[in-house]
Amino acid sequence: MKEFIREVLLYCHLIGFGLLLGGSIVQLVSGKLKINSAMLWGSLIQVITGIGLAAPLRSAGHEPEPAKLAVKAVIALLILGAVWSVRKKDEIAKQHLIGIIAMTLINAAVAVFWR
Repeated sequence: MKEFIREVLLYCHLIGFGLLLGGSIVQLVSGKLKINSAMLWGSLIQVITGIGLAAPLRSAGHEPEPAKLAVKAVIALLILGAVWSVRKKDEIAKQHLIGIIAMTLINAAVAVFWR
């Protein structure tokens, strides 16, 4: 049962990643530099499911390093802060949006390449 819950959380985590990255890239390409609902929900889903995935639901041998979890948590909270703080503005700086995209990709890279 623990493995099933972990897989559902991982699936939701990937959906959050898709919403956040996809929403950000759509805004960048369209030229409408603002926070959309996909970005907001994606960042929230990433943080919530990330906390769930860090919980002791893993089977033996699937224990990530505490340092990796801390780095991912800090980056995820920075992303959430970057999205949440400007969510009601009509337009944000291009650099701000690129920063959100960069942090999202860095967080994914930490997840994949840190072994």
